[in-house]
Amino acid sequence: MTRFVFITGGVVSSLGKGIAAASLGALLQARGYKVRIRKLDPYLNVDPGTMSPYQHGEVFVTDDGAEADLDLGHYERFTGVHATRGDSHTSGRIYAEVIAKERRGDYLGGTVQVIPHITDAIKEAATADTDGLDFVLVEVGGTVGDIESLPFLEALRQLNNELGPQNSLFMHLTLVPYIPSAGELKTKPTQHSVKELLGLGIQPQILLCRCDRPIPENERRKIALFCNVRPESVIPALDASSIYAVPLQYHQEGLDREVLRHFGLSIYGEPDLSNWKRIVHRLEHPEGEVRIAVVGKYITLLDAYKSLAEALTHGGIQHGVQVKLDWVDSQIFETPNALERLEGVHGILVPGGFGERGAEGKIEAVRFARERKVPFLGICFGMQMAVIEAARNLVGLERASSTEFGPTEEPVVGLLTEWLRGNEREKRSAEGDLGGTMRLGAYPAQLVEGSLVRHVYGQAEISERHRHRYEVNIGYRERLEAAGLRFSGLSPDGLLPEIVEYPDHPWFIGVQYHPELKSKPFQPHPLFAGFVGAAVKQARLV
Repeated sequence: MTRFVFITGGVVSSLGKGIAAASLGALLQARGYKVRIRKLDPYLNVDPGTMSPYQHGEVFVTDDGAEADLDLGHYERFTGVHATRGDSHTSGRIYAEVIAKERRGDYLGGTVQVIPHITDAIKEAATADTDGLDFVLVEVGGTVGDIESLPFLEALRQLNNELGPQNSLFMHLTLVPYIPSAGELKTKPTQHSVKELLGLGIQPQILLCRCDRPIPENERRKIALFCNVRPESVIPALDASSIYAVPLQYHQEGLDREVLRHFGLSIYGEPDLSNWKRIVHRLEHPEGEVRIAVVGKYITLLDAYKSLAEALTHGGIQHGVQVKLDWVDSQIFETPNALERLEGVHGILVPGGFGERGAEGKIEAVRFARERKVPFLGICFGMQMAVIEAARNLVGLERASSTEFGPTEEPVVGLLTEWLRGNEREKRSAEGDLGGTMRLGAYPAQLVEGSLVRHVYGQAEISERHRHRYEVNIGYRERLEAAGLRFSGLSPDGLLPEIVEYPDHPWFIGVQYHPELKSKPFQPHPLFAGFVGAAVKQARLV
C-alpha cells in the first residue's frame, strides 16, 4: 500500500518546505522506493498562471500543460519524476471543481459545505493516481495558523485517521531562531507552532528544525519533550552551501531512517548517494569561473527565474566551473552608454517575460551579443527579441515589432490563433481568459540537419515545454534567413518557428520554449550545458 508523508510548515514562510520535500523524496529514491511529490496551495487563484512574478515567483509548467508552483520544479530536479497536473492543487481549483459539481447537480440538491465536500475533494486530489507508488509526499503551502490553510489541514487530519499510523506520517518544518542578544537558540516558536497543529488535531511525528547553527543535544531533548516526539525525530535542518547539499545533510541527521522507522520498514544499509556527493563536490571545488549576464525584467525577485538559475548551475556542474550570474535590469540599456555593463561577460542570456516594459533594452542586449560574438541564449520572449533585432538591424525593417506591444506595420511577432497538438487542432482568442490564450506544455520540434542546435541535442526531434501567447511570424522567414538568421527548429507542420541561430556566430541560439524546466543537476539540459561550455571557451578556460 502507498504510504503518505504530509509536510507542513510553521512560524514563518520561506523556510524551505519544497526543498525539504524534494530532499526526502531523493533520499527515499536512493533507498530504492518509488516516490511522487504533490503540492497543495491555499491561495484562491485556480493556478499561478495569471499572477505577477513579483507576487508568486516563477510559474513552473508541466508536460501536460499545468501552470504550477515553483516547488514542482524542485520536486522534478531532485527526483527526476515528471510532475503532472494532478500534482498541483490550489484552493481556487478545489473550490471551482466542487462548485462545478454543484451546478451540474452532482450533490442531488444537498447543502454544499467545506466539510465534507471541500475536504473530500482535497483528499481525492492527494490520493489520486497513486497505484504502484511506495511513497507520496504531500506539501501544504503557507504556514500553520493561516486561515486559508485550515481546509487542507482538516482534510489531511481526516486522511491520516483513515489511512492509519502505519500508512501516514506528519512532518513539520519549523524555525529555531538564534537571538544574538541572548546568545542562544530559542525553541518557543517551534513549541507554539506544534501547539497550533495539536489544536487542529494533528500530532507531527517528525520535526525539521531550520536553524543557522547546530542545535545542542539538550535543546533537541527539550523540543522533543514539549512537542511530544522522540528526540531522534527532532532533525536539525541547517543552512547549506547549496540546495543540492540538503539531501546529504538530512541523511546525516537521520531523516530517512526516522521515516522508515515510523513505517516499520528496514533501515539497514545505506542509500546510494554517490550522485549527490559528486554534484556537491563539483560545486564546492570548481575548476574555474564564468560570468553570465541575465538581462531580464523581474530581477528584484530572483524566484521569478528559479529554474533558469538552477539550469545554469547544472551547466556549470557539467563543465566543472562556477557560474556567476550578473542580474541586469533590461531597462538600463534604454539609456546611453549602458551597454558597457556587458563588457567582459562570457555569456548573455535573455529570458522570458511578458509586456513591453524593458523590451527595447533586451533588443539592445541581443545586438551586443550578436555584434561582439558573445555566446547568447534567448528563451521565449528572448528569442522573439532576437528575431525583432535581426529584422530591424539586418533586414532593415525599422518598424519591426510584436503585436504584444500594440498595432505594428511589421508584425514579426504576433498572436497565433490556432495550431496543431499531435493530430488535434487547438484554438485561442485574443479576447479569451489570460490562462486560455497560452500555448502550454510539451510540444515537439524538428531540428534542421547541420544546425548547431541539432549538434547540441544530438537528435532530430525534441519535445520541450512552452508557456507563451505570441509566436514568431513564419512569413518573415525568407527575408530573415537571407540576412543570416537561420530557422533551425520548427513545429512538425512547419508553421511555428521554435529555434533560431546564427551559423557565423560562436554560439547564438534562441528558443521559443523553456528548456530550463527540464534541466536537472545530474542531467543538465543540453542547451544549458552547451551555453555554459561556450562561455567557458569565451573565458579562455579551455
